Amino acid sequence: MESLLAALGLVFVAELGDKTQLVALGFGARHRLAPVLTGVALAYMATNLLSVAVGGLLGATLPTRAIGLAGGVLFLGFAAWTLWSGDEDDDEDGLATGRRSIVLSVATAMFIAELGDKTMLATATLAAQGNPVLVWVGATIGIILSGTLGVVLGRLFGARLPERAARIGSAILFALFGVALIAVNV
Repeated sequence: MESLLAALGLVFVAELGDKTQLVALGFGARHRLAPVLTGVALAYMATNLLSVAVGGLLGATLPTRAIGLAGGVLFLGFAAWTLWSGDEDDDEDGLATGRRSIVLSVATAMFIAELGDKTMLATATLAAQGNPVLVWVGATIGIILSGTLGVVLGRLFGARLPERAARIGSAILFALFGVALIAVNV
């Protein structure tokens, strides 16, 4: 139980104000709550599982520079897609059809943003020192709580903004993170 609580607390605090929480805020401002939270949860479960399973074994050998550059380019792509997509993303149940699934878009963006992040490294370290299953559960709960906070804040602020302003703001956040990831990894 100690591994679970340590991971939950450490990851929650480490994720506050992190780029993925801000990306979650941008998605929350633009889309309905349920599909965004689903995408956030899926991404975080996957990144924490990857972190626990692979991070402890291969952490030092992962090509973090290449991952960072690819993530930066993908974030720039998300910025362009956000501007281009306009108001046609949301359908009646909050999920878009086909390629434009909000859940898939959120999960992909969040997964990429989290790769190589400090919380992944912390989770891998905790898994090496304690029970990996409990670390995964604790880290996943902690990061989902932090991401949920970002989504809810985005939803609250987004409700007060016109759709166009929220879309442009989200695109700017994606572009800034894309440029930052590329700059840090060049």
